[in-house]
Amino acid sequence: PKMSNDVDDWMARYENPQKLLVQAVRETILAADPRISETIKWSAPTFQYKGNLATFNPRAKAHVSLVFHKGGRIEGVFPALEGDGSEGRVMKVADRQDLSAKANELARIVRAWCDQRDRE
Repeated sequence: PKMSNDVDDWMARYENPQKLLVQAVRETILAADPRISETIKWSAPTFQYKGNLATFNPRAKAHVSLVFHKGGRIEGVFPALEGDGSEGRVMKVADRQDLSAKANELARIVRAWCDQRDRE
């Protein structure tokens, strides 16, 4: 996976009890599809491919919170995405075990986003 130096620098300064889990989620997303990249946007790591896919909520401390800006528009069934608005969705990851349970779905979300963006 191609990790951004800007995100590496952000992670080095990030102080949060979920820091190691944030890093694990980051690695899962970047490994899911070679088209996905990362940057710092809205003062937090953001994953992109032909638009913004998701951004970490850096203030979440009880779990990792990943905000999918247009998660409601991603084609497919993704039970781990919470929310019922027209666009935004959130995926919460409680711990390493929860990440293991959600990793395949998270990878499917990333690939679905990239495929959909290529068709648009």
